[in-house]
Amino acid sequence: MFSGIVEKLGLVRQVEEQPPGVRLTLEVGKLAEEVAIGESVAINGCCLTAIESGPDWLVFEAGEETRTRTNLGDLRLAGRVNIERSMRLSDRLSGHFVTGHVDAVGTLEERIDDGDWSTCWFQMPQRLACQMASKGSVAVDGVSLTLVDVDESRFSVALIPHTLQVTTLGQLQLGDPVNLETDVLAKYVQQQLEHRP
Repeated sequence: MFSGIVEKLGLVRQVEEQPPGVRLTLEVGKLAEEVAIGESVAINGCCLTAIESGPDWLVFEAGEETRTRTNLGDLRLAGRVNIERSMRLSDRLSGHFVTGHVDAVGTLEERIDDGDWSTCWFQMPQRLACQMASKGSVAVDGVSLTLVDVDESRFSVALIPHTLQVTTLGQLQLGDPVNLETDVLAKYVQQQLEHRP
């Protein structure tokens, strides 16, 4: 379980094809010393398992399912990724409950910059709209954000300068893919309503 508060921007050091999956080596600085082998780490909001580590790097494996259902299949050398270690039960919940199980890949459709601030509109599959509400929560590439407006096939978020600087969201260009995870509580509410007698 994660909170959607990015701890570090990682750098893609190596992408090694291992059909049907891929092996990712990420440069993470001193964070590598704090991650145990077998620990869950969110990479762009996708929960992966650390399988190797070095002085400033971590290695993960992403299977075919992960590659096809997230933007991790598009990672390239020297690309940046959002990194968050899993929560401890004693941690403050600064964001919202994020499982690290990506619901869909969306795309940046519109970006309205106002000085150092940005409002971003993301395209999403229509099936996710019923799990989103204005002032609710969404994770975009693992970043916990508050929804501003929600339409049938897109939503907007307002990004403060800090978020734009310390996450990959500040580097996004129109058409770039992003991992989307709706609020887990909204999923359970929808499930209950759909199966109510």
